[in-house]
Amino acid sequence: MLMWWEMIKTYLRCQKGQGMVEYGLILALIAVVVIGALTLMGTNLQGMFNNVAGNVK
Repeated sequence: MLMWWEMIKTYLRCQKGQGMVEYGLILALIAVVVIGALTLMGTNLQGMFNNVAGNVK
């Protein structure tokens, strides 16, 4: 009976760690998408900020 209890505890611990890894992978994917979007739009954003800064002066 004690062996079954240990197996259940081990299984539950593994599931928690697996969930954290999945959250980490999702965050990494979001970061890659954001970096890619900013890289593609970088020159357009720089031009817009320069235009705004020129109009503020």
